[in-house]
Amino acid sequence: MQQLFYLADLFGVAVFAITGALMAGRKSMDLFGVLVIAIITALGGGTLRDLILDNHPVSWIRNDTYIVVASISAVATVLWVRLTRPIHERGLLIADAFGLAVFTVIGTEVALQHNVPHSTAVIMGVMTGVAGGVMRDVICNEIPLIFQKEIYATACILGSLVFIVLRAMDTPHWLDTGIAMLAVLLTRLAAIHWRLSLPRFHLLDRD
Repeated sequence: MQQLFYLADLFGVAVFAITGALMAGRKSMDLFGVLVIAIITALGGGTLRDLILDNHPVSWIRNDTYIVVASISAVATVLWVRLTRPIHERGLLIADAFGLAVFTVIGTEVALQHNVPHSTAVIMGVMTGVAGGVMRDVICNEIPLIFQKEIYATACILGSLVFIVLRAMDTPHWLDTGIAMLAVLLTRLAAIHWRLSLPRFHLLDRD
């Protein structure tokens, strides 16, 4: 199971690196800029999580495979786009949804391994899923997806809660992981397709 967990983590790194590279391409950055944005997107959330949980050294410091996977994914994305055609906004959102699903569950799992309260595990899951993308968007001068109207962080919360509940039921770990990731992914894809959003708060000025 540990090997599957590790492979899922690398998959999330690759997917988020692709979204970072695509965002950098939209901003017409050079190859170095693409690599920087891709690596920050792929590793930012996990780094912040590990620092808060005092999980040292953080994953990419003790294992350079993470940096290698992020870099290769970024370069491959550049080559793919140059040889084919630019990927539309929807493609970026769908790729981001896959990374979101993987990292949310992994972040929750890491937090549970540190025996933190369930509320903290949910926060760590959400942070792992969204922080890298927030860093990416802020650096690229975009409004982060988490602050836009479509359901985003809510999907992470749902997936994290599903994972915690299933772990408490002592069902097979691989099943817990798969169902929780699917919950995040389907919720996010549904939000993208049908433009689902939470009710908005409008503060009206009084005369």
